[in-house]
Amino acid sequence: MPPEEPAVHNHPTGLDDYDWPACVAPRCGRLLWVAETGRLACRPCEDATATRIRELPALFARLDTTAMLMKGARRTGSATSGSRTPPIPPRLDVLALVGPGGIAARLRDIEDAWRSALGWTVAPWRGSPAEAIPQHVRFLADNLLWACSSYDSIGQDIDDLRKLHGECKAIADGEKRGGCVQVGPCPTRYDDDTLCGEPLTAVTDNHRIHCRACGARWETLGEWRGLRDAQEAVLEEQLRRAEDAA
Repeated sequence: MPPEEPAVHNHPTGLDDYDWPACVAPRCGRLLWVAETGRLACRPCEDATATRIRELPALFARLDTTAMLMKGARRTGSATSGSRTPPIPPRLDVLALVGPGGIAARLRDIEDAWRSALGWTVAPWRGSPAEAIPQHVRFLADNLLWACSSYDSIGQDIDDLRKLHGECKAIADGEKRGGCVQVGPCPTRYDDDTLCGEPLTAVTDNHRIHCRACGARWETLGEWRGLRDAQEAVLEEQLRRAEDAA
């Protein structure tokens, strides 16, 4: 009769029982290298995110032009229009990225979350989106290594930055995107000087915007630019009041 096989005792610290850490980025999830011990996101995801962050200012510059706003828009001929300035349908998907609530606001939200995690004050008011984006980008690029190593929500931020970069690049490169877009809050004031503030939405194949709360409308390219200016003025006023109250 052959001898019984010896019992096998697995040590609790053996490799079979070790739950090897993986990258927290939603579209990655690969196991981290030994050299990446202590990190939350892998180095390839960090490198790809750093590239996307660096490219955002140039993508914004390509989008924030009259030519891009008008690309593919249907024009109303002056011969059939009763107005000297006929309505010109702008690209609402472009405006949603270059205006309030667009690229600058989405980067600011990530920066503020990182600052809060670091125990720093929130990002200061940095002017228009064109002025603010390079500064948000600089902050995120400078602190990306820390975030990939120590910030618990970095996986979501990596995914958000990937989506933001993808939206910008798809439009800048001419890919058609449809659907509903957010275009910021309504800046209209009532007779008692209270702000409407209703979230405005638009369909990318329709150039008309209608506030369901106060009834304000924006239809021409000039009115759209006026809407953007008014939204930025309201945001700047709110930030000044917050700073005065602090």
